[in-house]
Amino acid sequence: MTATHRRQFLQYASLLAGAPWLATQPAWAADGYPSKPLSLVVPYPAGGASDTAARIFGESIGKTLKQQVVVENYGGGTGLIGANKVLSAQADAYTFFHGSINEVFLAPMLNPSARYAPKDFSLVAPISEAHIVLLARNGLQADSLDKVIALAKQSSAKPLTYATVGIDSIYHLMGEALATRVGAPLLHVPYKGGAPALQGVAGGEVDLAILPYQTSFDAMQAQGRLKVVTSFSKELPTPLAHIPLISQSQQLPDFAYTISGGYFVKQGCPAERVSLLRNAIGAALQNPEIRARLEAEGRTVAQPTGSQAAANQAFDQYLLRVGELIRTVGRKPVA
Repeated sequence: MTATHRRQFLQYASLLAGAPWLATQPAWAADGYPSKPLSLVVPYPAGGASDTAARIFGESIGKTLKQQVVVENYGGGTGLIGANKVLSAQADAYTFFHGSINEVFLAPMLNPSARYAPKDFSLVAPISEAHIVLLARNGLQADSLDKVIALAKQSSAKPLTYATVGIDSIYHLMGEALATRVGAPLLHVPYKGGAPALQGVAGGEVDLAILPYQTSFDAMQAQGRLKVVTSFSKELPTPLAHIPLISQSQQLPDFAYTISGGYFVKQGCPAERVSLLRNAIGAALQNPEIRARLEAEGRTVAQPTGSQAAANQAFDQYLLRVGELIRTVGRKPVA
């Protein structure tokens, strides 16, 4: 065997040895996807919890796919504007959505002005469960959920106000459900995103806010700008262990909610491209540094999703949970 033949044989043998591993990896798209930068749409203004997580993921996804991922913020309409931006783009997997049950499910199921349905999106992969907290302006004489409830009952002539990211968001529905459970009115004040809502409660424009946790909340509490009253979680990641659990409430220990998030594309994107995007998301989810950063930001991080079938199953579970929440607050989905 000549030296050249020997070298070719060894290269071929090496490829065969790696074949089982290769079989588990998604094939590279035949058209070289991605051949240009990708757009990652965030349905809220910069500075909120969704924006922070998207930038963490976007950097990692860009490195894996060897293309820039450009984060684009479209606040307003409880996510409708951002959702419509994704659905108006080509179904080519170059535009993907940092979405949650708010924008993909609740908005089209409750808002008659929504021009889309949940099935117009396809879930690429779940990414996390965000932990929701109740914030109070610093001057409010209540430092626990039970004290907030007592104050709300005393202030029925002038209801306590609470901020959220928008009408018919999960946070809005939680406020409605909370008011119904305790028999005291709460006045909803919608903002265009988490960052404006946070400034609303920190600036004393509203009494309360129901928002997904961010590390900045603790810093603002230390500065005397607001109070983190409680989480609505049954358990929390270690970095959030200092926040009271909903189970510590005497009146509403079972009032538990988190919000599921994931990456979505417009229905009809090429499966081969979606598989590559899913693989890049999975690489981020397996990165210990990224997981630690997301947990510090108040998220329980998902495990990588291995197939579209698994993603579809998660999508169906989200739809079921949203339907149950809507029924809980006595609302009816739009026709």
